[in-house]
Amino acid sequence: MVDFAPFDADVDTVAQAKAIVRELKRYDESLYEKPRWVVLNKLDMVPPDERAERVADFIKRFKWKGPVFQISALTREGCEPLIRAIYDHVAGSKNRPPAEVDPRFSDDPIGNDVA
Repeated sequence: MVDFAPFDADVDTVAQAKAIVRELKRYDESLYEKPRWVVLNKLDMVPPDERAERVADFIKRFKWKGPVFQISALTREGCEPLIRAIYDHVAGSKNRPPAEVDPRFSDDPIGNDVA
């Protein structure tokens, strides 16, 4: 989720988003490889006549090819399509085989197989 209308006008949202992606890759490569979406929040703070151009500029500079959602959490504008996409994604994952459990999140505190 990207704060698309930061209070500080000097903030480069694209640079911030790229930094988060780099950090994610360094932290956990397998997490980095998972599907990601871009959610541009605070659209209510961007004048309606500037939105399309600013979104297109962000996507171009971020070099993003995946799903993009434009929302305002405050006014709920655009939230319904995001909620539906999340639901569809989760519902679709029920048909996939279970992923291997990361030992960091195992129920067993000493790392033994719990099964």
